[in-house]
Order: sequence, then C-alpha cells, then structure tokens
Amino acid sequence: MAGSITTVLGPIAPEALGTTLMHEHLLCDITPPALRGRPELAVPITPRNRYDIDYGRRPNTEKTKLLDRELAVAEVAAFREDGGDAIVELTIGGLAPDPLGLVEVSRRTGVQVVMGCGHYVQAYHAPENATRGVDDFAAEMIDAVRHGAWGTDVRAGIIGEIGCTEEWTAQEQRVMAGAVIAQQETGAALTIHPGAVPDQPMEIIDFLKARGGDIPRTIIDHIDRTIFDHDRLFRLADTGCVMEFDLFGYEHAYWSFAPITMPNDGVRIDMIRALVDRGHLRQIAISQDICRLTRLLAYGGHGYGHILRNVVPFMREKGFSQAEIDTILVETPRRLLTIGGEAG
Repeated sequence: MAGSITTVLGPIAPEALGTTLMHEHLLCDITPPALRGRPELAVPITPRNRYDIDYGRRPNTEKTKLLDRELAVAEVAAFREDGGDAIVELTIGGLAPDPLGLVEVSRRTGVQVVMGCGHYVQAYHAPENATRGVDDFAAEMIDAVRHGAWGTDVRAGIIGEIGCTEEWTAQEQRVMAGAVIAQQETGAALTIHPGAVPDQPMEIIDFLKARGGDIPRTIIDHIDRTIFDHDRLFRLADTGCVMEFDLFGYEHAYWSFAPITMPNDGVRIDMIRALVDRGHLRQIAISQDICRLTRLLAYGGHGYGHILRNVVPFMREKGFSQAEIDTILVETPRRLLTIGGEAG
C-alpha cells in the first residue's frame, strides 16, 4: 500500500486523485444518542419546515440520518457533474458506517471515495469501548487500513475522524493513543474532530507529540467552529499540522452545539488567506462536513458541489490564484492520502 492511495475500490496512484473534499459523510446516522427513540422528533422534512430544522433550534431526528444509498448516489453524481473527483468519507464507529454502500456509490458515480476508521466522540461509542485498551483500539484501526473495516474487506485510507469532546475523556484519549500507533504502523494520515473550545487543538497536538505522532500528516478538523483569533490560529499553524476548514456552506451564526458565533464562507476564506500569506498554504484543507439531509440538493441544500460551484469562484474574487486553489483541493489531498509519505 505504501506510495498509493487507498479508496473503497482499491489502491490508486496518487496522480489519479483529482479535486478532493477532505471531510464529508455520504452514508451515516449522526443522530445525537440523547434524541434517539423519540418519535415526536421524527418530523418529515418539507419545504415549509426545512429552514428551521436546518437552523438548529428545532430538534429533528430525520435530518441526521443519511442512510439511503440511492440518494447518496444521486447527490455524489451531482458533485461529479460540478467537477468533483474524490471524497474523503469519515463515518466511523458510532455513526453507522456502511463500507459496502460506499463501494456502491463510488462504482455508480465514478467518484473516488476514501473511507475513515476509528471512533467518534464517547457519547456515540459502543458500550464495550469502556473496557478496551489502547492496543486494542490500535489493532482495530491497523486492521481497518490493512485488511478491511466493520466486518468487510473494504479498507480504510485514513484514520479518523477521531472524536474528542470539550472535556476530553479518558476513553477518547485511549482511542486517540491507539490512533497514533495506527498512524505509525500504517503510514496513513490522521484526522481529528476536536471539542469546540479554542485551546483544545493545541492540547491534542501536545498529546500526539508526546506519543510520537506524525504532526505534518495530522489534520485538525473544524477549525472554522473552534478557533476565531489569529494568535491561536498561527500558533497551531506553527506546529506543522494541517488545518481543515470543513464547514463551508454552513452560513448560520447560531451553532446549536456550543455557545459560539459561527463564521460565514467569506470569513472562512479570509482566515485561509491569512494563513496562506503567512506561508502555510500546504497546511490547509477544505470541505463541507455534510451530515444532514437538509444540506443535500434533494432537500433544498447546497450539496457536495457547493465548494466547486460557489466557494472557488469566491476565492478567486478574493485574490486566490489557481495554483493556490489547486494546492488546497488537489495537491494537499494527494499528499495526505498517499500511504506512507509525500506525493504531489
């Protein structure tokens, strides 16, 4: 596997990977455990209620279930029509991963899909995770990369998104320590979901460094809902990690999961521009982290092609060169997804 990119259909040469979204969900159930089993919240989504449900103040357990393979095929095919080539799909333990469904989506659309592995935040963990140790979690992730994940022979091509909560739990830290071992053993990149507190990304980096993690091949997700000041942003950039702005298309200031004010796409682009101007172009990844039906085209949302249709032209208007855009959308994904090292 070394020197190649592992997709759900098998290995490909790095140069075969084109425009890539680094953090999406195609088939998942991300319904908060506290809301599951409440039929009064399973309200069908209609044009009349869609906006309010998407906004986040109206709890709804239908919007967080992306389980329809036919719908996934249609949405990914639309992304292909918008010029997209590949998607990194990070539905992992606790979120109802469907490797065989990803195989079907990739085969039917022609879009390359790279699958993640590991476990999300503790609230979504299976009960047996409470007694599992670091080496057990590491062995699971190593096996997922080398042989297949979730009882299939479909191999993961990246580790994560490994979940952390605001008050990082001991159980989540055991998963993270196992992920570091898996990164060392397989050469796969590691992608991490931090808690929504601005200092946790640096706490995570310190944790990884102490255990021999490969920081330049580590991606800190959700920067655009976690860090809002240049001081913290630049200190994180100086560690050499990759910073992922992966909530493009989310334009609501209200964030139902934490008391923060969310940026819009223009602010995200400005933050990226500040990093590029400081010399961190090769440390930036972008995506949309779609995990709700209301963000799909079929439900009046922006769909997986939003970055290509809308954000890239906006970036050009804000002074980004085509070479810079290609670095973010093609070259950096190639480098990160190549097992064991550099490419592109």
